[in-house]
Amino acid sequence: MIRTENLLKTFTTKNGPVTAVDRLTLQVDEGEVFGFLGPNGAGKTTTVRMLTALIAPSAGQAWVNGHQIGQADTAIRQSVGILTENPGLYEALSAEKNLTIYARLYGVADVTGQVERYLRLLGLWERRRETAGGFSKGMKQKLAICRALLHEPRVLFLDEPTAALDPEAARTVHDFIGELKAEGRTTFLCTHNLDEAERLCDRIGVINHGRLIALDRPANLRRQLFGRQTVVELAAPSDAALDAVGALPFVENLQVDGSRLTIALGDPEAQNPVLVRALVQAGADVRYVRDVEHSLEEVYFSLMGEG
Repeated sequence: MIRTENLLKTFTTKNGPVTAVDRLTLQVDEGEVFGFLGPNGAGKTTTVRMLTALIAPSAGQAWVNGHQIGQADTAIRQSVGILTENPGLYEALSAEKNLTIYARLYGVADVTGQVERYLRLLGLWERRRETAGGFSKGMKQKLAICRALLHEPRVLFLDEPTAALDPEAARTVHDFIGELKAEGRTTFLCTHNLDEAERLCDRIGVINHGRLIALDRPANLRRQLFGRQTVVELAAPSDAALDAVGALPFVENLQVDGSRLTIALGDPEAQNPVLVRALVQAGADVRYVRDVEHSLEEVYFSLMGEG
């Protein structure tokens, strides 16, 4: 659905050439919600602008919906929806008129019906005749999301879609993304909201200084960076209990903090029962056993340190 091969973008500045995207190679499958993460200036927006045929790459190749960038740019623009960081609405026109213009430009068959559908879904129908310039930032964001979906694109590029939205509106956007996935559509999501990325994305790519430094499912990245850990809380620690844990051949690391044991294991599902039996046989009273869940935030900052 989306594929890039050594995609490169450089800009000429008074201080010389600057590389914004550096030999990016990735693939996003149909129906996937793909999260693109990175700090400001990492190259996320430049990548989206290339993939939506708004700017040309300096080198490399890319395909979107089977169309090659640089050879079928009009077809790409017609088949994708895009929400940019700055919506660029016609602020002197009403919300309804804004969407009507874009629906006609996209060749939507039922202009009136589509405009009403999305205004209602985003909670803007009652304010459809008000000018966009009088909307709050969050309302403008919702109107821009409506605009991106009007022509029912197969691929949707969202750049910070929930920025400035209240929790209820953000949940509406998240539900939309889930519905699009259920319909087999593809979403390319640029976000700084790591909790949002963890809940919504099938896979994530992390970009820094124009280079892709990680690409995988969030769970796989957690395992690669931190391994698997189990926490065991004991009623009271004892040398016998610690010796029993240390004697198990599959224990990769053991940290003791009072009555809490943090144990690195290769396969907790299979090894936790053996671990608990060993502790009980050593006379330990086990209060609870749980996995250590590292957040995507921890993964992200670890990668930024390595990047």
